[in-house]
Amino acid sequence: MSSSRTASRQTCRGVVLLVTLGLSAIATGSNGEDCGASLSVADAQAVQEVHEEYRSAWLRGDSKGVLATLADDAVLLPAHGATPVVGKQAIAQYWWPPKAPATTITKLDITVAGIGGNCRVAFTYGEDSVGWSTLEAGVERTHGHPGTYLNVLTKGADGRWRISRHMWDDGPGN
Repeated sequence: MSSSRTASRQTCRGVVLLVTLGLSAIATGSNGEDCGASLSVADAQAVQEVHEEYRSAWLRGDSKGVLATLADDAVLLPAHGATPVVGKQAIAQYWWPPKAPATTITKLDITVAGIGGNCRVAFTYGEDSVGWSTLEAGVERTHGHPGTYLNVLTKGADGRWRISRHMWDDGPGN
């Protein structure tokens, strides 16, 4: 057999090995965990806890705590078809613009109506209700609305779940 043919076969075997390893990695979690067709009870609980951390951080006025619940590559898909906001830095600018009036979240109720996924990717959807106040030129104004949301969460290499995609819309009339 010629040396070029041998090299070609070795390259082909290498590609097959890489593809096989890649598919194997997709079929199992990063720690070798077999990823079944559904979210485990422990992972479902961890995903619910992320929602509570997110909610509590907003109510505390803790921007760093809110951002900690997001994946580094998180994307917001705001209401009314607004332009997607990509990445934590852009999200921080979107939610806490430097020259915006002082804003306090006074209410954030999140109801998880559905949850699913596997050991690496999860989704939740449901209803939310948010209330906030702004203080501008000494005048306080209150705002609020109900809405719906869809979150996609991913499990990081550290084993923690984080919100990767957050999509919401306001309720009727908003």
